[in-house]
Amino acid sequence: MSMNPMARMNPTDLYLLLIGLVAAERLAELAIARRNTRWSLSRGAVEYGRGHYPAMVALHTALLLGCVVEPLVADRPFLPVLGQAALALVLAAQTLRWWCIGTLGTRWNTRVLVVPGLPLVAAGPYRLLRHPNYVAVVVEGAALPLVHTAWVTAAGFTVLNLLLLAVRIRCEEDALAHAAPVYRSPVPAEGRAR
Repeated sequence: MSMNPMARMNPTDLYLLLIGLVAAERLAELAIARRNTRWSLSRGAVEYGRGHYPAMVALHTALLLGCVVEPLVADRPFLPVLGQAALALVLAAQTLRWWCIGTLGTRWNTRVLVVPGLPLVAAGPYRLLRHPNYVAVVVEGAALPLVHTAWVTAAGFTVLNLLLLAVRIRCEEDALAHAAPVYRSPVPAEGRAR
């Protein structure tokens, strides 16, 4: 007999525990963001895109609610192959997200805040992508519901998130270009990786 209490839990209980852990992680992110907002504002940060922020909060809250409600109400089965693959993607997305948070440090935020005079970050995942955190958001938003076959939540979040990210990324691009005009400069041919 196993002494591990998690070994006795059914897949739905384990999934709900996962959603609870992700919700706790979101609360930790918000606490970090609040602290970083104070840091940025004390250094003269300018906020961009304030109008779309409530929609982003609502969509991410709806994702977590959908992850709980759909499997229970629609009696979605747990499919081990799908669930394990989706869980691996969720864990990869979390790793990428925290790499972004660690790389940006006090400059990471859930809001679009630009502190004048600070150089652009080109370390960590930002060496490879302009918006790596949004890769994590897209992957997690599709994969988290699929851990327990909540395909309606996965599809709905993905579509709405892509629409919202189009607004969000354009906002960030404009904010960064305003703060650092070289941000949009193309890389000269001799500087491109071969």
